[in-house]
Amino acid sequence: MTQTHAHRDMTIVVTGATGRTGRRVAEAARAAGAKVRAASRATGFDWRSRATWADVLRGADAAYLAYPTDVGDPEAAEAVGALAREAARLGVRRLALLSARGEDRARPTEEALAGAGAEWTVVRAAWFAQNFSEGPLARELRQRGALEFPAGEVGEPFVDVRDVADVVVAALASGDRYAGRVLEVSGPRLLTFGEAVAEIAKATGRALTYRYVPPREYGANLAGFGVPEQEAAFLVELFGTLLDG
Repeated sequence: MTQTHAHRDMTIVVTGATGRTGRRVAEAARAAGAKVRAASRATGFDWRSRATWADVLRGADAAYLAYPTDVGDPEAAEAVGALAREAARLGVRRLALLSARGEDRARPTEEALAGAGAEWTVVRAAWFAQNFSEGPLARELRQRGALEFPAGEVGEPFVDVRDVADVVVAALASGDRYAGRVLEVSGPRLLTFGEAVAEIAKATGRALTYRYVPPREYGANLAGFGVPEQEAAFLVELFGTLLDG
């Protein structure tokens, strides 16, 4: 998409600035001419400690909010709502929330953002293409040459995180053009997880395979990898509803 140009004196707070989306949002914001204020544990910010929020938010013009586990996490609505209200109290005018396309569990968090008193935009993204190059799915492919995941023949419009970042920066830097709107961001075509793995195999020259496993079996695998029981149960329910095409 066309790069948005931000005011040179615009300061954007980026939560999770070293993470998968936050890093790209920070890069896109700087490329657009904005000043970036990174909000992560490395800079003293902690989603679970409200005492760390004001110093990060004070004096900023806008903020990108990405809840660290999942926007549908039972704790996300309260945390995002409280942070958004604090941002509005401190004069942060615009907020953009990373949400998930097709995830009903995310709606309470989106509503908490909308009721906080600042201009807001929700960016609902499809599955990230970078999930196959960064994080646990990528590690599984590299180490085992195979991926087991609870997605059958469902087509997903995988999206490049860099495109998501451009949309976020446009929402924050384009005045009120995207205020009060939900933007759904997806990629150019549908691929099943099996087709995606096949394309990666072709590009890398490696023999990579994909096997569908039911959500509950996947949850048992997660528990075997040391994922806490409550988190594994949440992911099982999430994938059971999200991967529906």
